[in-house]
Amino acid sequence: MIEYFYFLRKVPLIGSLGRFILKKYDAICFRRRKRCFLSCGNEVLQKAKNALDSENVLFWLDYGTLLGAYREHDFIKHDFDLDIGLWLKDAEIAKVFTGESDKFLVIIGPCSADNEDSVCDYINRLAKVQEKVSDKIIIIPRIYTNKPRTTGEGYKGIVHQPDPEKAPDLLEGLIAMRKMHLRSIAETHLFAADEMLYPENWPYIADILSYVAVGARSVEDQQHRLTISGIDIPCGMKNPTSGTLSIMLNSCTAAQGSHTFMYRGWEVKTDGNPLAHTILRGAVNKHDQSMPNYHYEDLQLLLEMYDQWGLKNPACIIDANHANSNKKYYEQPRIISEVLHSRSVSNDIKNLVKGVMVESYIEPGNQTIHDHVYGKSITDPCLGWAESEKLIYDIAEKL
Repeated sequence: MIEYFYFLRKVPLIGSLGRFILKKYDAICFRRRKRCFLSCGNEVLQKAKNALDSENVLFWLDYGTLLGAYREHDFIKHDFDLDIGLWLKDAEIAKVFTGESDKFLVIIGPCSADNEDSVCDYINRLAKVQEKVSDKIIIIPRIYTNKPRTTGEGYKGIVHQPDPEKAPDLLEGLIAMRKMHLRSIAETHLFAADEMLYPENWPYIADILSYVAVGARSVEDQQHRLTISGIDIPCGMKNPTSGTLSIMLNSCTAAQGSHTFMYRGWEVKTDGNPLAHTILRGAVNKHDQSMPNYHYEDLQLLLEMYDQWGLKNPACIIDANHANSNKKYYEQPRIISEVLHSRSVSNDIKNLVKGVMVESYIEPGNQTIHDHVYGKSITDPCLGWAESEKLIYDIAEKL
């Protein structure tokens, strides 16, 4: 019938009647849509939120829905749809930790992201490799902008020193940190990992990270643990430098729980992060000797302890450098090969170990701040690009 009225309005004389009827019809439809949307819009949005939250998918209001929420504290009167946005990559990574995906994570990149141009050059190279291994591997670039220092001396990352040869400038450092992350996303569509050295910095990059790590020196700190309980992306809690696994698992327990605490001058309440998990990075004994903890027996022990702790989504990432390699960066491929072998002989270990962490850059090794070799680490030594590219392909072949 309505198509008939649309036809009539084009006919002389009768057309005016057709246009009048259509105008009335459109007005009635508009009022009906408005009533329906106003009565159901909030309910639909809440159901969408519940569904996405259950899958640990970060989302936000967008376009007209966002404008209405900000400007009118309601839906826009003439807008009858819901606009939300989400990062599909975050959902894909979350499914690895929940066991819904059997893809393998490779968290790889420089020890410290010291130079925007060379870091983005490196990640562009990673993006090309990701296209070739996307059926088996998810690459998460390391863009570590905060660098913990045991004695407090030395380069502490781009947040402290946007120019490593100049005095610290934290304001410019925060700007440089976010700028680097955004440029990397824009050029490669890969979302990065960063270390939470300062919990207070989290809001500056909360919307652009896909993974967070808490380091061996920070994992016992209550503020780190509680802050992680309020974020909604996977977070790896490293074993402390002593290697005590119970401390690492206690940190996961805290991160997965709900808490009320002080954060940046506010009283906040968190729901817990079910994607908090462990990272094995090796240990250092009382004689300052490195003690690896990536072997089959170490993984079997961690499995048993996970059973005792009763944590959600048991998962582990193996850090192939640091005390696991005694900072011999060239040992990382061998270590990863052993980890992959352990996964191949035990389904339980395969389900536990979700990925590896690799320190890698364009040039192998490291240098002093004043050497100015493009793409070479100014902190811990890293695997070079040629070896790193080969490593990723080897991992894909062995999975």
